[in-house]
Amino acid sequence: MHAYFKVEPQQRQVFLDQANLVAEPSPAEEGNISYEYFENPKQPNTFVFVEKWKEQAAIGVHEATAHFQNFINIVPGLLSEPIQVQLFDASEIKGA
Repeated sequence: MHAYFKVEPQQRQVFLDQANLVAEPSPAEEGNISYEYFENPKQPNTFVFVEKWKEQAAIGVHEATAHFQNFINIVPGLLSEPIQVQLFDASEIKGA
C-alpha cells in the first residue's frame, strides 16, 4: 500500500508529529511486514507511506486501531490535497 500526502507547509511539523504517532506502533501489529514513510526530496511537504501487510484482513485491523483512527481524523485538515491511496497485491506480481 502506498498512501500519498501533500501537506500544507505551515502544517508540516504537526503532520510529522502525527506521522510518527501512527508509524511507531504499526510495525508491531499482527500481519505487518513493514511500515515506513518518506518525503519526496524534489517536492517538499509531499510524503508517501509505504506499507506491506500479509493480508487484507490485517489492514482492516490496523485501520481500527486508536493510533490509525487518530491519524486519519487529524491529518486531512493538514493537507493541501486529498490523500491518494494505491493498494497492491504482491501475489499478482510475477516472481513475488
